[in-house]
Amino acid sequence: MLFSSLSFIFIFLPVFLAAYYLTPERYRNVTLLIGSLIFYAIGEPRYIVLFVFSLVLNYLLYLAMDHCRSMTNVKRQGSTIVTSTAAPTIPGSEKTLLALTVVFNVAMLFFFKYFGFVLENVRAATKTTGAEITVLLPLGISFYTFQILSFQIDRYRGEIKEPVSFVEFSTYVAMFPQLIAGPIVRYGEVGDEMKHRRVGLANIEEGLMDFSVGLGLKVLLANQIGTLWTNISEGGGAVSTPVAWLGAYAFSMQLYFDFWGYSVMAIGLAKLMGFYVPENFDIPYESRSVSEFWRRWHMTMGRFFRLYVYFPLGGSHCSLPRTIFNLFVVWALTGFWHGADWNFLIWGLIFFVLISIEKTGLGKWLERTKVLGHVLILVLIPATWMVFAISDLPELASYMKAMVGTAAGAAPGLAMFTRLIKRYWWLLALGVFFCTRFPRDFYRKHKKNLVVKAAVLAIFIFSAIMIQRGSSNPFLYFRF
Repeated sequence: MLFSSLSFIFIFLPVFLAAYYLTPERYRNVTLLIGSLIFYAIGEPRYIVLFVFSLVLNYLLYLAMDHCRSMTNVKRQGSTIVTSTAAPTIPGSEKTLLALTVVFNVAMLFFFKYFGFVLENVRAATKTTGAEITVLLPLGISFYTFQILSFQIDRYRGEIKEPVSFVEFSTYVAMFPQLIAGPIVRYGEVGDEMKHRRVGLANIEEGLMDFSVGLGLKVLLANQIGTLWTNISEGGGAVSTPVAWLGAYAFSMQLYFDFWGYSVMAIGLAKLMGFYVPENFDIPYESRSVSEFWRRWHMTMGRFFRLYVYFPLGGSHCSLPRTIFNLFVVWALTGFWHGADWNFLIWGLIFFVLISIEKTGLGKWLERTKVLGHVLILVLIPATWMVFAISDLPELASYMKAMVGTAAGAAPGLAMFTRLIKRYWWLLALGVFFCTRFPRDFYRKHKKNLVVKAAVLAIFIFSAIMIQRGSSNPFLYFRF
């Protein structure tokens, strides 16, 4: 079930919110958990049992680690409690249990996301044949796996100090606004609200407005600009260099407004329930270096890899060769996290190379420039998105040749380019405008203004009309 579907907006959400607000405050986590499981079951009925099993097993592992810590750190001698560094008196250790937790969750993600890919490539390398094996990817597994790992590691590090009940843990993981595609929330960001929160009219009004704005970004911008990319990518035959770049910019905008729109909708839905989840985007196309771009794009994913992979490896507080190695690990994992195909690994390694170059000092210099850094981003990022978008490697190679003007049949070809510009120029102009910080900052500053509220209401109504006409399509990040 999509946030940008009429069944969600006019059936599921009103029914859920009515039940949620009528529930006494102390039991609202139960209502939210049940509603989230129903939401997941509607969208992915075949895997709801697996999802619940994962919640139960991970909570039992959390309890085991918690018990192990108490046995390790506290010994009673008479009536005195003494801190001890002795080994625990139960089999295993907290670190072993954490390792088991990580292995289980990563293995689940690997099996459903990468098993078919690995098997296919092993068969190709060994020239063997066999029955085709298709493993259907559970909805949102990439995101909720990271959220579970974040919770378990933070608890191991002592960053989650208060005991967490099963309902609180399960609600944190399964909360439907961010279950399918993030933002990836750390428990510490919502832990207090998980135990005590109130929802007032201000929360509801702000949440509904944010949801409507996100809906507009998705339906009125991402979907419409996406038709330009679809026309170019599915047109067949070689494309000219101008058309290839036009497609790259169209997909760059579509992906941004699609994912940013989902994140804003998730933030608005969370506010309706009294939660404040982190922002996921900070006007990334205004960046002046690749490193800055990734500090602004999908910020909660970048934070996850920094906190749980890059920093534990040593980060940048080590020799340059070791820093480069750490970046290689992070970006190889980032690439494969996005999808089980070679283009995603190539995409991740391209950013590894670009950011490694910037680590020599080029990145800081670019971020101080007023023009050159922006120009570089507006060339590099759309080109890399093509590697992300096209999974067929021969087709990708052909498209990249068209972008640099070396593909056979990719001569100037201005006729098609001119025709597409005449049809889509106003959408592209709107896309460029909404890639700047002005619309976001204006909305944040004036969201209480009646004119702005009326405009947001108009966005909601127009979006609903477009959905009814068949304009709604799945969020791009749902397949990752």
